[in-house]
Amino acid sequence: MSLALSNQDFLQWSLTQAKNRDFSPTHYEISKGWQTATETLQVRVLDKGVLEFQNLRTNATHAKAIVLSCGIHGNETAPIEICNDIVNQLLKGELHCAHRLMVQFGNLEAMLIGQRFVEENLNRLFSGAHGIRPDDKSNLSEPLNPERRRAFALEQHTRQFFQQETDTKAHRIHYDLHTAIRDSAHERFAIYPFRHGKPYRKSQLAFLDKCGVDTVLISEQPTTTYSYFSSNEFGADAFTVELGKVKPFGENHHDDFAKARNALIELVSKPQPTINMDAWQHMNLYQINQVIEKQSQSFRLAFDDQTANFTPFAKGQAIAYEDEQALTATQDDERIVFPNANVPVGQRALLTVIPADLSQQLMD
Repeated sequence: MSLALSNQDFLQWSLTQAKNRDFSPTHYEISKGWQTATETLQVRVLDKGVLEFQNLRTNATHAKAIVLSCGIHGNETAPIEICNDIVNQLLKGELHCAHRLMVQFGNLEAMLIGQRFVEENLNRLFSGAHGIRPDDKSNLSEPLNPERRRAFALEQHTRQFFQQETDTKAHRIHYDLHTAIRDSAHERFAIYPFRHGKPYRKSQLAFLDKCGVDTVLISEQPTTTYSYFSSNEFGADAFTVELGKVKPFGENHHDDFAKARNALIELVSKPQPTINMDAWQHMNLYQINQVIEKQSQSFRLAFDDQTANFTPFAKGQAIAYEDEQALTATQDDERIVFPNANVPVGQRALLTVIPADLSQQLMD
């Protein structure tokens, strides 16, 4: 194993290169291809902040192909710290890797400045929304910026990773790990991407429960998020997972994320994690009722910045204003999620959700 990988903190190694705008150490590691980490584990660097592990003795019966992505928004630090801890333990031989695993640190440049993004929200640029055609990288629908380049690169790495899997029965998983800007009435929650008629999985809800997630939002239309890309393109069990609230590096309380960290370690290191298949019965399940887009600069929310995600509103109560016309809740106990009046015109500024019943749509 090269000193660069085994004797250094992987995230800091990557961020230092981003800060210096010199990724020659990463390119050097890429040129080496697969390297031996332990007797049973190989690792290779694929890109800045992206590396892949494979166990040479994996039991094909229990084989998984797992993608863990974090830092798609650069200021969402807790998942970044969790993934970096897992990577460093693997590189040092302190943690067993039972499956094929790719770990992606999404937006290094945004991490350096402690912001969600540099120019554009990276988690709105997948499924081709970056405007780059794989067969013609010069064909862009809009000017190229760091996030568009990165979305294209991450798509390519994920595509190649899942398409390497020769056993079509291998379980493909992608957890895109985040933290939310606002407080939340449900502190940890996940978004289940649109399934195009496929059933929802009890086992996945059970794993989310093991992570400390007690709330799941069911998406009912295609989106340009990273988790939808993996779910739709490769049939992966994919989720956007919100593990708490945004805090700067070094200010996260590790106890707050212990369940998620321990569950992810078990996912990576064991043939099968121990889960409660009935967990879905006590989870809060919601479906989207309204998708409210910002149509003009006059758009504003009808509540202050301290209002938490999943705050309930009564039928007829104003939740936003556009040209001073009230946009209202259409049902009692309609709850707001991801409100952000500062998005560009034409983008989603707010979701509202209502309780969902999945009892007839669950499998395994």
